[in-house]
Amino acid sequence: MITVNVSEAKARLTELIHRAESGEQVLISRRNHPIIELRCIEEKPTRPRPQFGLCAGEFVVPPDFDSPLSDQVLGDFEGE
Repeated sequence: MITVNVSEAKARLTELIHRAESGEQVLISRRNHPIIELRCIEEKPTRPRPQFGLCAGEFVVPPDFDSPLSDQVLGDFEGE
């Protein structure tokens, strides 16, 4: 593990990132108090995206889906 202060971390950020990528932990300190730990994160496995149309036929969009809302419903939305 390596410990550096904030100004040194600014000057050597690329090097510190490479060291973290190689598995080393880097502590960044301010006034001799560790404030940040720089380490490589594990790559999360990606899940395959779901296929479109898996719920086809389970829901039908009504023909008046995009018609104007009634005054009562608009009032409910506006808190009247």
